[in-house]
Amino acid sequence: MTTATPGVQRRVVVTGLGFVTPIGHDIETVWSNLVEGVSGVGRITHFDTTQYSTKIAAEVKGFQPDQYMDRKTARHLGRYCQFALAASKQALAHADLHPREMDPDAVGVIVSSGVGGMEEIERSHSMMLERGIRRISPFTVPMMICDMAAGVVAIHCGAGGPNYAIVSACASSGHGIGEAYEIIKRGDTEAMVAGGAEATITPLTMGAFCQIKAVSERNDEPEKACRPFDVDRDGFVMGEGGVMFVLEEMESARTRGARAMAEVIGYGASADMHHFTAPHPEGAGAIRAMRRALTKARIQPDEVDYVNAHGTSTKLGDVAETKAIREVFGGHADRLAISSTKSVHAHLLGAAGAMEAAACVLAIDRGLIPPTINLDNQDPMCDLDYVPNRARSARVDVAISNSFGFGGHNATLVLRRPDPN
Repeated sequence: MTTATPGVQRRVVVTGLGFVTPIGHDIETVWSNLVEGVSGVGRITHFDTTQYSTKIAAEVKGFQPDQYMDRKTARHLGRYCQFALAASKQALAHADLHPREMDPDAVGVIVSSGVGGMEEIERSHSMMLERGIRRISPFTVPMMICDMAAGVVAIHCGAGGPNYAIVSACASSGHGIGEAYEIIKRGDTEAMVAGGAEATITPLTMGAFCQIKAVSERNDEPEKACRPFDVDRDGFVMGEGGVMFVLEEMESARTRGARAMAEVIGYGASADMHHFTAPHPEGAGAIRAMRRALTKARIQPDEVDYVNAHGTSTKLGDVAETKAIREVFGGHADRLAISSTKSVHAHLLGAAGAMEAAACVLAIDRGLIPPTINLDNQDPMCDLDYVPNRARSARVDVAISNSFGFGGHNATLVLRRPDPN
């Protein structure tokens, strides 16, 4: 493994993407559904929702763990770990990167999750109450803890570099990709497998979000429930899945002939210092995260072509983010294309930042901006161009992805079209 040369700025590119999501399990299916606005939201099938005010979510459908791991491994991994491992193997295959053939310190892993193995926690707790403590599975701990997905990916893919999880609610994988970028940039690895995974469509998690009135109750029209920036929005829609990146030091990627889809050029993080669940009403923390990311990227606000908004379809959040974008971009805000792809794939919580950063990468790579679907009656307080209902052809040279989480956690990533050479 090479290390950073003093005075030489190491650059970081995206060479691989992997997906296990409510709208597909491969790049082409995910991209097609994003730009066509094919919603992944439907009635919950994981459990009986009779007592629940919300009966809808964006479930991962048709996922077969044994395509990515043997059956014994699958039995001993929590669902969110299965998603992470599958998406990581996809991303490494897409990048044609083989960590086992490299120096063990050359590739690291960060898998972020807001909650981790909630399904396993609930199952083991029920088992304890019904049949006693001796019936708790010895695999409960490794199946539930948030850091296990990163460990599992390293074990199965042979990546011996920096390895950990980042937990910052819905900003988790935004932070994870940002920190992976910084690790490569400072010379600690040549590549990182980074992203997020979540599997929280469970009785306890859904019940808890119902109790705080955070999730949409548009049960009769699931595919229309997530409607960011629309006056009739009534909360976010829960999703699940795993999305992983391969990030590489640019010269290392070029040397091995890898194709760069985008370059990561900036990362900003901040705290609202305001409330457990509500964003700062003026978007103060979001403003600081965006400004820091742009400053570190050495990009002027008017050079940004596209913003993938956090855009959760909540009354407070969409307005606060709109105000923050206006403050950061000034007059250029009215010329920006902005969309919330959550309207299509719903809110993947700890995996949301990775999903949405991937949408930015693909928008740069393919010259098409995915829409905000279900934007039928735009809220006057959300008065920007949110690319309503239909994808838009556009050259995207610079894009940013915003991720904001409960607790006031904020992360912004800046991505750029890679150099042609």
